[in-house]
Amino acid sequence: MTEPLLDSYRSSLSGWLRGTAVGLGTILLGIAGFAILIAKAGNWGAWPLLLTLLALVIVFAKWLQTMAAKYELTSERLIVRRGIIFKSIDEIELYRIKDVRIDFTLLNQWVGIGTVTITSSDETTRINELKMRHIGEAQARRENLRRLVDSARRQRGVREIDMVHEDL
Repeated sequence: MTEPLLDSYRSSLSGWLRGTAVGLGTILLGIAGFAILIAKAGNWGAWPLLLTLLALVIVFAKWLQTMAAKYELTSERLIVRRGIIFKSIDEIELYRIKDVRIDFTLLNQWVGIGTVTITSSDETTRINELKMRHIGEAQARRENLRRLVDSARRQRGVREIDMVHEDL
């Protein structure tokens, strides 16, 4: 890779915890287990501790998922690095990107995360879209990516033509 790295990011674990119903539920599960353990430890046995342990296991699993995917943006490519033990690297040429969409819930908006979805003619996303979930500063990153896609297309002289075939 000869071009400089412009941005590097992962899914946001703290954004997921604060900005999704499942994340908030996980926090509540852990707090409830801890609170019950302190308030009425003798009556509940080990169940409160198990609730807190379950919450920690969920957070650890989400952390592993977060660490398993990294996205790097240069002026010519979006590089997708996946895996912890077995790794793969995919590169999407920016001029091949057809659409960059952002989706977010009300909770996502409050904490500044979103799902950035990319559709392109590149082999990486030809069949399935690339979904980057729980991305911090998602709106700003989407706009930056859009600007870089337009610039890469202009530099290569690429124009998109949609062919529509209608049966008569």
